[in-house]
Amino acid sequence: MHATDATGTPGNWDLYRTAIAHMQFQDRTVRVEPGPWGTAEGLFPESAGSRTVHVITAWNPRGRTASADDNARAHGLLVNEIRSRALTWWSAEGGDAYGTHREESVAVVGLSDAGARELGRRFGQDAIFAWTPHAWRVLACDSETAAVSGWAACESGRRSSLRPSGDAGRDLSDESSERHLGES
Repeated sequence: MHATDATGTPGNWDLYRTAIAHMQFQDRTVRVEPGPWGTAEGLFPESAGSRTVHVITAWNPRGRTASADDNARAHGLLVNEIRSRALTWWSAEGGDAYGTHREESVAVVGLSDAGARELGRRFGQDAIFAWTPHAWRVLACDSETAAVSGWAACESGRRSSLRPSGDAGRDLSDESSERHLGES
């Protein structure tokens, strides 16, 4: 059983709410972090369309630190599950903003929130992340608890200072990796 309070909120909820994700889209890594509600800074990946990108890990089930071998095995099972469903996915990593804690993950398109929560629950997770063109959400796996915020996306650890424009869905994966997301 996961540690939750009386409202169904995981014990580490505040840590999940401030966590960031790095996603590997073709030749570049994009960092997504929570931002003020109602903001969407940077670009959402074109290959996702307007669909939700769920970030799910199989590492450290039930909030307990697992060995590197156990985490690698669990991640392999998660990747096999995603592949067996023929879902679009990318390698990802979730963790704290300072890089002191990280968990290998997958960024998946094609799941409903309920389906993503179920997959997270199946791999012993307290929470998963859901990224849309308009919001960054933390979804508890064992309840309907959710935290909604805005988001900022940038490459190489640099934060973009530009808001999305009419080409906000453009995927820059084939352009220079030195460019901020959102720059022309």
